[in-house]
Amino acid sequence: MQTYKIKDDFIKLGQALKAAGLVESGVDAKFVIQDGLVKVNGEVETQRGKKIVPGDVITFNGQTLKIQ
Repeated sequence: MQTYKIKDDFIKLGQALKAAGLVESGVDAKFVIQDGLVKVNGEVETQRGKKIVPGDVITFNGQTLKIQ
């Protein structure tokens, strides 16, 4: 499991995927989220602007990312 520490109170889902290197660009993040390939805390999430807070767990393409 990979971890990513955020500087603010939250980060948007698309930004988190890009910042952690799970996707190469914001456009890639948009499409994988829209296609229902990303889970947040075990639930499929289709909103790119979903606020991700410390403690949330993102799963995509067999990789798991915990936000701190």
